Amino acid sequence: MKIILLGTPGGGKGTQAKLICDCFNIPHISTGDIFRGKITSGTPEGREISAYTSKGQLVPDRITIALVEERLEKEDCQEGFLLDGFPRDKKQAQALDLFMNKKSEQINYVFLIDVPKEIIVDRILGRRVCPKCGESYHIKYNPPKISATCDVCSTALIHRADDQEEIILERLDIYNQTTQPILEFYEKKAILHKIKGDSGIHEIFSQISEIIEKEQKKAPWEMSPPRL
Repeated sequence: MKIILLGTPGGGKGTQAKLICDCFNIPHISTGDIFRGKITSGTPEGREISAYTSKGQLVPDRITIALVEERLEKEDCQEGFLLDGFPRDKKQAQALDLFMNKKSEQINYVFLIDVPKEIIVDRILGRRVCPKCGESYHIKYNPPKISATCDVCSTALIHRADDQEEIILERLDIYNQTTQPILEFYEKKAILHKIKGDSGIHEIFSQISEIIEKEQKKAPWEMSPPRL
């Protein structure tokens, strides 16, 4: 099962990605995680990535495509994966299509989580993340058990440097400009599914899982078995 999860920054992709991957036993491939790992490494490549992300700008395609393809070649992706944050423009979508065709494979589902702008801004401003294990929280909607402390590893939570309103609005503008061609690209392939993202976490997941389960019944040989 090969899935692409699209949506604005703060639209809930990370939360839904975790639920999907846990349910269907596939790895979560996040460009954000890949970039942060490179930045933390302190390499020249990581510093170049940081120069873009710290200003709310997109990392260039030449870097992003190469890093994603490198990750998809790993053993844990051979039976399926979920891509979160990629592709972000039509060039990336076409590059992924070419990469999959070379492997005689295809993307099964593209889910777009659609959330109003005002809700997105509220979600991002209240977001807190663990710099050690990557767990994400919200000070109002999903607070940790102990204030400002990760439930998983007890590390102090942080507010990302790019989670500021000016940067958020710039990221949303960039997203809207680049995403429409991607939606048209996948609509033509008849694999795009639009999900209402202004409801609760489990309601959103139910929309997604129902689509997957319905399609599995049509073509079970193309899917990886879900984790029971």
